[in-house]
Amino acid sequence: MGSYPPPIDPEILPPGAGYLPAPQPVRRRKPSWASAPATYLLLGINCAVFLAMATHGVGLGTPTTDQLMKWGADNAGSVLAQGQWWRIVTAMFVHVGPLHLVTNMWCLWNLGLLAEPLLGSTGVLAVYILTGAAGNLLSTMINWLWLPNYQDWTKYHDLGAFPAGAGASGAVFGIAGALIILLKSNRLPVPPLELKRLRRSVIYFAALNLILGASISIGTWVAHYGLSIDNWAHLGGFTCGLLFAAPMVPRFGSPRSVFQERLHIAIAMVVIILVLFGFYLTKLPG
Repeated sequence: MGSYPPPIDPEILPPGAGYLPAPQPVRRRKPSWASAPATYLLLGINCAVFLAMATHGVGLGTPTTDQLMKWGADNAGSVLAQGQWWRIVTAMFVHVGPLHLVTNMWCLWNLGLLAEPLLGSTGVLAVYILTGAAGNLLSTMINWLWLPNYQDWTKYHDLGAFPAGAGASGAVFGIAGALIILLKSNRLPVPPLELKRLRRSVIYFAALNLILGASISIGTWVAHYGLSIDNWAHLGGFTCGLLFAAPMVPRFGSPRSVFQERLHIAIAMVVIILVLFGFYLTKLPG
């Protein structure tokens, strides 16, 4: 949803550091893409969508709202007034320019390679989709309620009245939230000091970027010019990530049956909450 600089030096938060099993002497080490297929799949989809946009006439520097909406971005009007709920998911694969894409993919790569050994591939995909959707739903509600005279939709049948939302950062914050919970586990075969350092790095990422996004938005509001950061999507994704990981145990150090059961509980719990939240949004005045 907004762009932001890479939050963590790779030397502070090496991808997957301490969590991939040590290679056996008689086996070949798996390539990184094979050890974290979900992370690389998400990176590939995001990059493929951006390339498709670029080769079909979407401006790389300043794409228009109509161009973004054509490729799956979302806004409160299209979702709540026109019932295009699918945009809640597609918007997390659409980016506004190369810098927006690169910064989001850098964060996704770092956090995804750290999260996938703990959540498994299914868990990473679930966290990305569900927390990204949570962020977009929260952003949709806030934008709908903040628009003046939102009660009379007939005054705003032009979708341009609402800002277009796009980007993977809500889902990235969701992965960070899940990691903060999972890295607290004492089941992980990692030295306590290293584990504490990794968890602290993820907390710094979330806190600093939330503060940075809020500061930029305040500056834009005061100056009536500048970057548009969707802080509500960030906050919604992060909160949902914490919630998702609450019943979870990390895949490493846990019996497979226990991990699978907790993962299913987490997915079901978040899906039910999002469905109920979506139902609530349909009842907003308008």
